[in-house]
Amino acid sequence: MQPDPVYLRQHYASLSDEALLALHRDDLVEIAQSILDNELRTRKLSPRHRTAHDDDGDDPLPSAAIHSTADAEPGWIEDAAEAYSWYARAPTGNGPGNATGAAPDAAPDAAPDAALDSRDALEAAGIPCELEFFEDPPEDTRTPKPTHRWRLMVPAHLNLQATSILDRDIFNSEFEAGWKSHLEVLSDDELREMPPRVAFCGLFDRLARVNRAYDDELARRKLK
Repeated sequence: MQPDPVYLRQHYASLSDEALLALHRDDLVEIAQSILDNELRTRKLSPRHRTAHDDDGDDPLPSAAIHSTADAEPGWIEDAAEAYSWYARAPTGNGPGNATGAAPDAAPDAAPDAALDSRDALEAAGIPCELEFFEDPPEDTRTPKPTHRWRLMVPAHLNLQATSILDRDIFNSEFEAGWKSHLEVLSDDELREMPPRVAFCGLFDRLARVNRAYDDELARRKLK
């Protein structure tokens, strides 16, 4: 049985840095490995190399015995596709750096809740995914202006499925609430003129087209 990704994320987040670093990554299933890797990146920690002597528990792991989290990246990451992204602002402080007090290469302390919830939704659906952030200020006039972007990456061939799962499990409930609010202000006559197939004729047309294209490709390959 697959572990609950929501529980794992909460559990790993509750661990101290030392307890998190002491976990045996190779003993974990793929989903747990992914959640562990993301928690390490969020804390800007690196997983330690372990040896047979380390497993005895006699001596603490040396602080020098660390390696980059890049070593643990999944094989599909080089050809990954972006399922969704969120902009964030680096934390500010009183230390040396730019005019805001943040170091020039500072990054957000943690991913936005929406990013974590989206990651959990994909993992629960069995879609491999990775959260990453990088410096990428948007070209807009927001104040304060975001400085970094979080990206939720998935294998390229699963990108369409991943974005649809995010719509279904994360974003559609907000859309539904907006649609309900819109309907509530319509008059009786306006409401009768606004069935979903009229209001969202483009969406219904797209659904018909994707089904037709899929059936055509099955037929072209002579598959049932």
